[in-house]
Amino acid sequence: MGIQLTAIHWVYLVFIVFILALLIKRRDTTMICVTGILALGLLATATLSGSVSGIFNSFVYATKELLGTIMIISIIVAMSRILIITGINETMVSPLTRFLRTPAMAYWGIGLIMMVTSFFFWPSPAVALVGAVLLPVAVRVGLPALGAAVAMNLFGHGIALSGDYIIQGAPKLTADAAGLPVSSVMQASIPLVAVMGIVTTVSAFWMMKRDQKNGTWRDGRVASPGAAEPLTDAGTEDEGQVLMSDRLRKGLAIAIPLLFLLDVTGMFVLHLQGGDATALVGGTAVLILIVVTLLAHRGQGQGLEKITAYLIEGFIFGFKVFGPVIPIAAFFYLGDAAFTELYGKVLPDGSHGIVNDLGVALADHVPLNGAASAVTLTVIGAITGLDGSGFSGISLAGSIAGLFAAAIHSGAATLTALGQVAAIWVGGGTLIPWALIPAAAICGVSPFELARRNLKPVLLGLAAMTIVAMFLV
Repeated sequence: MGIQLTAIHWVYLVFIVFILALLIKRRDTTMICVTGILALGLLATATLSGSVSGIFNSFVYATKELLGTIMIISIIVAMSRILIITGINETMVSPLTRFLRTPAMAYWGIGLIMMVTSFFFWPSPAVALVGAVLLPVAVRVGLPALGAAVAMNLFGHGIALSGDYIIQGAPKLTADAAGLPVSSVMQASIPLVAVMGIVTTVSAFWMMKRDQKNGTWRDGRVASPGAAEPLTDAGTEDEGQVLMSDRLRKGLAIAIPLLFLLDVTGMFVLHLQGGDATALVGGTAVLILIVVTLLAHRGQGQGLEKITAYLIEGFIFGFKVFGPVIPIAAFFYLGDAAFTELYGKVLPDGSHGIVNDLGVALADHVPLNGAASAVTLTVIGAITGLDGSGFSGISLAGSIAGLFAAAIHSGAATLTALGQVAAIWVGGGTLIPWALIPAAAICGVSPFELARRNLKPVLLGLAAMTIVAMFLV
């Protein structure tokens, strides 16, 4: 099973350490990421032109991978803008204020709704649905936008995605790799997901309240759908509001949630998941944007121009948020399939990508007993999650769990579930900045600040989950 590590692997690992150190110190990582891409390109091609070209090509690759997320965020922001300036958003969310009356209720309420929605449709479409409707309510009752993003992130991309009990994509991958029934991995993951979820969400909430009390809370605001700058040429009215009759506004406030409810029904009936579910939500948002804009601006006869103006405003916001993320995403994608796609077959035979090779190398040098196996599977899961997917490395975690379990004669399902949960919590959208962009963008906060807020709670959760796994192995 051993993979011969090359200079490419070691250089990649060194730059990972540099990048994580800069993120922790709240410093920008663009230059170090570009330098890392340049160094890897130089090692892979042995030519200056090839390494320089690799910078641009890696940016293009990252943009293609992120394009679906950029689109859904931009469209939801554009739609939210017209809903806000017409007052439809206010009318639509006002009934919810009776249920989410305090910051604490808003935090736990948004989190639980996000978790349930994510179990059925995965977190990306759930973020768009939950954020567009509940974020204004949460902010109104005093929950910071960053706090709402933390809740959506931990409950959706953390708890729901790591367990994946309804769609069962994650446990299927890990169980197949470990040679186990899917049901056994799912059953073994229940206590691990529960411990991880409780520790992270409770500690994140406690840290938020503590920092607010101490005056050290940083909300990390970048922009938001409701705080976007008005367009100067084809933008909104000077006062930032568009007049609309109460009857029409109330009718639209009822119709819009019903349309999204139809989307949810369609996801069930048509078995839409992941990208397909996101596409349905995005298409619905575009249609809502068009209809509401035409109705709102019919008096001025500028509806057609306003549609384009709001879309432009949404895309400006989307690319403004994603701009700082593309360089770091470009670097980390090189740890997986992007490296071979950009530079060809440079890695040794049997390689499954730089990140997975590092995970295998770690497993080869660990003494095998229950405690060491649990720690190693958590670390391997976290390492494979560094590419920002969460799913690309869980098959590796499953196969290593199977090998460890055979050596210690126990704990196959627990170790498999442990690697799965660790990989998805790190890479699926709670720590890697570009993976948690959907929640950050919908809430108008910096993805880097959100990653920092999540770091300590997630590390505490990983430690607690690993300790529990030691007793279960």
